[in-house]
Amino acid sequence: MAATKLLLTDLASSVKQVPFNYIRPISDRPNLSDVQVSDVSLPLIDLQDLYGPNRSDILKQIALACEHDGFFQVKNHGISEALINNMLRLAREFFRLPKSERLKNYSDDPSKANRLSTSFNVKTEKVANWRDFLRLHCYPLKDHVHEWPSNPPSFREDAAEYCTRVRGLVLRLLEAISESLGLKRDHIDKTLSKHGQHMALNYYPPCPEPELTYGLPGHTDPNLITILLQDDVPGLQVLRNGKWVAVNPIPNTFIVNIGDQMQVNFPCVVCPKNFRPNLDRKLKEMDLPAQHVRHCQLASSTPD
Repeated sequence: MAATKLLLTDLASSVKQVPFNYIRPISDRPNLSDVQVSDVSLPLIDLQDLYGPNRSDILKQIALACEHDGFFQVKNHGISEALINNMLRLAREFFRLPKSERLKNYSDDPSKANRLSTSFNVKTEKVANWRDFLRLHCYPLKDHVHEWPSNPPSFREDAAEYCTRVRGLVLRLLEAISESLGLKRDHIDKTLSKHGQHMALNYYPPCPEPELTYGLPGHTDPNLITILLQDDVPGLQVLRNGKWVAVNPIPNTFIVNIGDQMQVNFPCVVCPKNFRPNLDRKLKEMDLPAQHVRHCQLASSTPD
């Protein structure tokens, strides 16, 4: 029976209606006609001269984005287009693996550091979310990489390189955010002590009735900072001035999301009110389902 399938990927291809356990209450359903579409929905910051003569201008842009939005996009970030495309390819290939191969990585235990699962927490939630995800802890790499999927064959090596490069970007951004707030460059790093890191590959299969459910409902991230890579299928929305705004993908850019930990420790920084991966009707027509690689969440332990 379809209802017994552990992963949405294997269920979604066989249904013409959203199963009842995915249907949100009427008051909590997406209102797709209310979503604003804008070419400039988030600040786009060019990091090309972050360590050059225009550093002060870039820091001002970062400060404004942190104080007013809690979200911004970055380009010329130092991570190659080839590496980005390779990570997206790996993610696609993983979710296209045969069911038996994917399920080698499955667990419904939220405490398991490296696992493939579905929705958010299948043991406690009343309404399921329309997504599967592969969650990987990736710092220190040597402690976790042996638990990562071994298929596709290059997954561990290539994903490890990607995680390392993105971690470097995050540490540079934390220095820039510190300096943009008028603090010493290493202030955030020293204040928040050790930085963990995890990566989640979120996969949103085509949905037959996207007006009834979400990839994930509106939420904030509890960590310090998130770097988000979208593929070419739109779906991400952010709440700005009380309105949901669609964030259209821009090739070779990352979205930077300031998490709750940053706001708690530095109140002048705005934590985004809400964001959500929505399931646009167009996704039914796509050969490549909506897929985001969400990575490098730096969860910090604050010293006593």
